[in-house]
Amino acid sequence: MDTTKKKRNPIAIIFLAMLGVLGGLQLFSQPLEGKPVTGKIEAPREVISILENSCFNCHSNQQNLSWYDKIAPVSWAVNKDIKRAREVLNFSEWEKLSPAEHQGKMYAILNMMQSGKMPLHEYTLLHPSAKITAKDIETIKKYTLSLSSANPSAQKKIETPQASSIVPIPASTKFPVSPNGVQYTPDFKNWKVISMSTLFDNSIRVIYGNDIAVKAVETENFHPWPDGSIVVKSVWKQQVLPDGEIRPGKFINAQFMVKDSRQYKDTEGWGFAKFSGYDLHPTGKTASFAKESCIACHRQLAEKTGYLFDVPMKVNTQRLIQNLQKK
Repeated sequence: MDTTKKKRNPIAIIFLAMLGVLGGLQLFSQPLEGKPVTGKIEAPREVISILENSCFNCHSNQQNLSWYDKIAPVSWAVNKDIKRAREVLNFSEWEKLSPAEHQGKMYAILNMMQSGKMPLHEYTLLHPSAKITAKDIETIKKYTLSLSSANPSAQKKIETPQASSIVPIPASTKFPVSPNGVQYTPDFKNWKVISMSTLFDNSIRVIYGNDIAVKAVETENFHPWPDGSIVVKSVWKQQVLPDGEIRPGKFINAQFMVKDSRQYKDTEGWGFAKFSGYDLHPTGKTASFAKESCIACHRQLAEKTGYLFDVPMKVNTQRLIQNLQKK
């Protein structure tokens, strides 16, 4: 009997030690800073229900955390994730955003959900009820499209062919500058097209690259992209002609990405800018807008391609021909 007790004692001691360490860790666990709800998102009930269930725990000031989320060391990671999530998107401070930013945020949310990047996989492992269903995505998609009036009936409308697809140039020779220092330049229209894309909003997107960016594509050297690379995505609404042909219609915006690893350290070395409408008004009120709105999606969805959503098309025809000749 004495031998049995001796064998059990080490296990009991280890267990008690683990409890002691866990209890000690709680002394260093600080509760998440409470913040007030200053403005709630206004949307259909079914949309808010999805966001509350799958997003609010991290992306709002209204946390409904489980007991194990509040125990150190798990609480350290949870608090860190929530603080970062709030910086990117906070549904409890929705009133700080303009209608255009509301629309942009919803597009980002939809992209994240469709790609399976949000909610985070490690989060849904512990919170399975937060998982997004195909029905949820369709609900979010329908609401997002409604914000830009991109409904099916609107898409059937045939516009009279006109020069609306031309990228506008402001009357003044001084081109607009984004809050983070990225300046609009019309020169991109003469650059090489490195990719094209479209979205569910029935837009046409043409991606241009300057000489440095094109060389990076040709040599497949875009992870990381070299400093000096500039990539511009020009976006138009689709215009459906009477014969069914689709052409670029109304200009929407020009989205710039300028690679400068020193100036834009907080956004993976990229300076983001968006110039919208015929007056090319820049997005963002402060230089930190890209850190709060742009890079989060690019980190999640495009890390493998150097933080660009669209993988560049092969433009190195010489290498392509050589590879084909080897086969």
